[in-house]
Amino acid sequence: MPIRQKAQDAGIFEPAELELLARVFDRLKYEEQTADQREALASRILANFMAGIEEEEELVALSRLPLGRSHM
Repeated sequence: MPIRQKAQDAGIFEPAELELLARVFDRLKYEEQTADQREALASRILANFMAGIEEEEELVALSRLPLGRSHM
């Protein structure tokens, strides 16, 4: 599962944090995604979590969006 590997690569997480990340990933992944798309999804989830988003619903909502700055 990409999210667990990415989490391990990013640093040390508590078991409850890994479970949260896995739940969010499972909610957002879908069958037709390529391996690269799932990798990008895992990266977005981790980036949002590491930025301080720890509430599951907010993490799901923000992780649906691409990473990066919005252009004005």
